[in-house]
Amino acid sequence: MAVRAGVLGLLAFGFTVSVQARSPSIAPPTAVISLAELPPQGREVYGRIRSGGSFRHEKDGSVFGNRERLLPPRERGYYREYTVRTPGARDRGARRIVCGGRPKAPDRCYYTSDHYASFREIVE
Repeated sequence: MAVRAGVLGLLAFGFTVSVQARSPSIAPPTAVISLAELPPQGREVYGRIRSGGSFRHEKDGSVFGNRERLLPPRERGYYREYTVRTPGARDRGARRIVCGGRPKAPDRCYYTSDHYASFREIVE
């Protein structure tokens, strides 16, 4: 109620309030990164994904919810995330590979170096 009263007060004094709604279906990312351009740790993780190998972190292979809606919309469970080690980081760091589709044979994989703020599709 207080927020509504505050907004109405601003409108009464001639101020306007702008609200931007996010589109429920964001276009897929157009940026790409070649496998060769990934950092060495990224190439290693990508190889592990393709071979169904073991991973260093317990959360690797867990469902990625795509809450940021930067990847093409898909049903829950389609995307899985994997940690790309950041040298010198004491935690998991910000780098991830997110793949969609079957775990050993994903349809597409995306790389983020900024903890899901942007994605680039990995091309071989």
